[in-house]
Amino acid sequence: MQSTPVSGGVVVSDVMVIGQAPGPREPVLQKPFAHTAGKTLFRWFEESCGMSESAVRSTIYFAAVCRCFPGKTAGGGDRVPAPDEIHNCSSWMNDEIKLLQPCLIIPVGRLAIAQFIGCTKLEEVIGRKFRVERAQHRFDLIPLPHPSGASPWFKIPPGKKLLEGALKLIARHPAILDLRRKL
Repeated sequence: MQSTPVSGGVVVSDVMVIGQAPGPREPVLQKPFAHTAGKTLFRWFEESCGMSESAVRSTIYFAAVCRCFPGKTAGGGDRVPAPDEIHNCSSWMNDEIKLLQPCLIIPVGRLAIAQFIGCTKLEEVIGRKFRVERAQHRFDLIPLPHPSGASPWFKIPPGKKLLEGALKLIARHPAILDLRRKL
């Protein structure tokens, strides 16, 4: 792993967004989802929930499977964290879940989703809500695909329609409705 850990800051919330790992720009900008994927993710929240990026960042807790940028692959893409790296960071996520006791966790991307439920194909999990337990706490889980520009999955069928369904589930979730009332 490279760089310093990236944190979404101190936000007490009933909602957590959990990504895979920071990209190369996030450590410099000192916030998660700070570049291309973040622009897409925050557009999804704006369009589905009516929440701006600043509203989302100030009311939703951001975490990641791994807290440091894992580095680049030989081909130039971001390297997926290895199983031992994921294991080494897992206590942070467990502690955050124990502390926050969220009602809703939104894992973003296949690696984040796989920390909670089986995910061989995104088509099987996107657009659905699951009741999950981790760190001795039960909560709703609504997975999202990764908003990376490298993946067209959410732009073409069936991904586009499944993403729309997932965003509707998130927008209607009581924890999101409660956050919106407080804004």
